[in-house]
Amino acid sequence: MLESQRGLFGVPRDICYLNSASYSPLPLRAQEAAREAVGRKGAPWMLDADFASRQHERARGAAARLINADPSDIALISSVSYGVATVGRILAIPQATRVLVLENDHSSPVLEWQTRAASAGFTVETVRQPLDGDWTAAVLASIERTGAPRLALISISSVHWSDGGMIDIARVGAALKRHGALLLIDATHAVGVVAMDVRKLDPDFVIFPTYKWLLGPYGRAFIYIARRHQNGIPLEQTGFGRREIHSDAEIYFADLSYVSGARRFDMGERDHFISMEMAAIGMEMMAEWGPEAVAERLAMLTSRLADGLDGTRVRIMDARFRAPHILSLNFAGGLPGGLVEALAGEGIYVAPRLARMRVSPHVFNDEEDIDRFVMALKKRI
Repeated sequence: MLESQRGLFGVPRDICYLNSASYSPLPLRAQEAAREAVGRKGAPWMLDADFASRQHERARGAAARLINADPSDIALISSVSYGVATVGRILAIPQATRVLVLENDHSSPVLEWQTRAASAGFTVETVRQPLDGDWTAAVLASIERTGAPRLALISISSVHWSDGGMIDIARVGAALKRHGALLLIDATHAVGVVAMDVRKLDPDFVIFPTYKWLLGPYGRAFIYIARRHQNGIPLEQTGFGRREIHSDAEIYFADLSYVSGARRFDMGERDHFISMEMAAIGMEMMAEWGPEAVAERLAMLTSRLADGLDGTRVRIMDARFRAPHILSLNFAGGLPGGLVEALAGEGIYVAPRLARMRVSPHVFNDEEDIDRFVMALKKRI
């Protein structure tokens, strides 16, 4: 089994950080790269002409590797909401159809469609949170609902951000293809931990940021766009998205046709000298460990935690339905007031989410962290 990687991070031994689903700490390598990058920005005359391009393609390639995509199918963006807005620009949802979203899903894959629905004439249908935690069955039932309007798109997280419920995207994708519907995956809480192969799955869009599970900075994200959608109009109109707009040429606007592939959808001002390399480093580290090894280790930690709370008044989703790296702790009567803050006072960090407690370890955590959390929580409840 993959060992704890605590030595690669600056996490003190007295800190029990179990909140990577909010922000992961940066690896020491990424921190050092950031310091060097600040120095480069301080002396931009030292940058060679191809420096930015090398950064772009390194990060694009690292993101592609995580989902087994071709780098030319990956665009550099700033956030999941930017990616979903890009999809909203590419797609025209037909009137009298429906878009499926998850109840209490993160706002990013939901609000775009709620905002567009009335003017475009389609409906947004919400898949209710299942009492047993089986999100996959609930989504499939909504897809197959008798008498429902034609399904145009499903826009969902593959791992629910609040409760850690995992959706079998392969089964959902197969059902969607039978209905001729499109699949947008917010893979924020999946990529790097849960294996994803877009060549096999064939989704329409996959979007993910780096600041959580991919050990990167805030403000860097990526979108996979299937080639059947790459002729759309980007959210922003940029010079690098066109074939020949060159500031050093005699004719500035020489060829305004778009470049091929997903690069036309790159965000404006993509030359993030400080954070782009940081993002690449975190993704490369995750790829080197591999999602299978990471998932195995984190499943061991979350199972240890669940076993440690067995017999208490805390309810935890069945292991069959939950992701390996996120646990949602349900308390009778709701999350006790002040509990999260009290744990933080002891150097133990978790998150309150929808009246529950979310616990999310990463590769820098170890058994000592889990046992310390269990002991502290038992003492307080």
